[in-house]
Amino acid sequence: MKKWIYLILFLSIFYFIFIANFFITFSIIIGAYIAFKLYKFYAKFKRNKLLDSKEKFSKSDLGLFIALVAKVAKADGRVHELEAQLISNMFDDISRVFGDSQKARTIMKEIYNESKNSSHDHQDIQELALELHEELGKSILKRRQFMSFLIQLAFVDNGISKEEDHVLLIISNALKIDQRSYETLKSRFENINHNKPKSMSAQDAYKVLGVSENDDMDTIKKQYRKLVRKYHPDIISSQDKDEAYIEEATAKTQEINQAYQVIKEIKAK
Repeated sequence: MKKWIYLILFLSIFYFIFIANFFITFSIIIGAYIAFKLYKFYAKFKRNKLLDSKEKFSKSDLGLFIALVAKVAKADGRVHELEAQLISNMFDDISRVFGDSQKARTIMKEIYNESKNSSHDHQDIQELALELHEELGKSILKRRQFMSFLIQLAFVDNGISKEEDHVLLIISNALKIDQRSYETLKSRFENINHNKPKSMSAQDAYKVLGVSENDDMDTIKKQYRKLVRKYHPDIISSQDKDEAYIEEATAKTQEINQAYQVIKEIKAK
């Protein structure tokens, strides 16, 4: 009898440890997976609702960020060719997460153009940034990421001008990013400039772009845009990466731009 009791006890323990616990663990994993999928579905549904109208999109974090991108890009009076290319790439990155990517891109371009051509009064810029802060809530990581992209955009066309720096400071303060953190973010981009060669030979320029000196400017420009598109910082994919990702992408983008400018000067002669 004892033998059967021990056997039953052993089987009960074995069941609890290796079978019951397995099913409990498996059920928790399946439950978590379903909850994650439901969250992703809800997030996608909520995101696609932004396409109901331009007004709704413009009040979202993405819409407010795009409006601020326009303010930074135009802060020094003009939008540089590389800035325009990076902004176009950004529209492509963001539009891919929507069901109707073409409609999303159209709305974003309208928001960008309206902000670029409207008043650049510092009060207006501050209000936009305060609205963005409210949308982002307590997420300091996301605020720093958005700020890094804005600094990168201002920096990429041969450094941050006095006007761009002033606009960036207004945005940084409104996003509750303290002066020291802002200066740290900015200095990390400035270090890229210090490490970059001041000049580039024609041979190196052609090598960087992967083109021949016999190629015409249309071919070279297409290759330039292709490489900028490949190496530019992606605002969507960067959300699961650290700030070093943006810095590395910026350094590569600047190298490509430097090579392109060298070749443009050669071809113009």
